[in-house]
Amino acid sequence: MSTNTDPPADRGSRDDDLHRLSMTILMTPDMSNFAGNVHGGLLLKYLDQVAYTCATRWARTYAVTLSVDQVVFREPVHVGELVTFQASVNRTGRTSMEIGVRVTTQDLVSQVVRHTNSCYFTMVAIGPDRRPVEVPPWQPRTAEERRRHEAAGRRRELRREIERATTEIRAATEH
Repeated sequence: MSTNTDPPADRGSRDDDLHRLSMTILMTPDMSNFAGNVHGGLLLKYLDQVAYTCATRWARTYAVTLSVDQVVFREPVHVGELVTFQASVNRTGRTSMEIGVRVTTQDLVSQVVRHTNSCYFTMVAIGPDRRPVEVPPWQPRTAEERRRHEAAGRRRELRREIERATTEIRAATEH
């Protein structure tokens, strides 16, 4: 049994997987909506929890949700299915991180696996004073990670463009 409590000198090979997280939950009858499927709001709660956990583990400080992009429930999630939330750091900024979350379901009897949705959280690391703090930079290593990193950069540009357009719309309607 190891008793070494010293933090690693850098985020080397021992921490390679800290940018990823998987959480699996069995969907039970108390989670259903009036249509008998799993309630979308509950899924949003789990999405936020897994994004928070992934971001906090990477930043090694608490993180808060700044925004959520592209939450589209492509298919319903059914009671009795096993739902897996796979989160990863896609890109880091100075104090923020994009966390991508992929959701799959598995019917335990038929073993059919479905991809029900993916979405993207922008999380901001905060310090004890509740102000943003810098996050460790994350660099993609694989072709898939590079693809996600580039896509996250494009989504960031789109969010900024939407923010500019929204500001223009507000200014135009205030007169």
